Amino acid sequence: MAKTKIVVIQLKEIIYTVIFAALGILLILLLIFMFSGKDNEDVTSNTPLYKAGVWTSSIPLSDTVINIEVVLDENHINSVRIVNIDETITTMYPLVEPALDELSEQLYNDVPIDQLKLNDHNRYTQTLLIEAIKAALDKAKVSP
Repeated sequence: MAKTKIVVIQLKEIIYTVIFAALGILLILLLIFMFSGKDNEDVTSNTPLYKAGVWTSSIPLSDTVINIEVVLDENHINSVRIVNIDETITTMYPLVEPALDELSEQLYNDVPIDQLKLNDHNRYTQTLLIEAIKAALDKAKVSP
């Protein structure tokens, strides 16, 4: 004859099994969301930020004007420089060129223009230059 077996399952074992199963499902869902999110970022990074080219902006100082030239490709600032700088400007405003060099070095390393670190000695000069660079970037922005 067939022998009947009685199995006793305690409530603790059922609770532990349910908790571990829920954690396993949560871990699988977390991994799926982590790795599927990268595809969405790639789609947004392919949209161009700027129209490629050379864009200029000017800064009026006393009786003269400083022209800032920004060279862009679709997603990156390639060059920022002062064009046609006069000797009187370099004499009267000696911090303009070193301040722009510090800013352009940060911009080449893909630091966003709103997060540039300003030098305490050149803070006002760099702020003036950043406003001119922003004006050139505004001209080059791609409108949707």
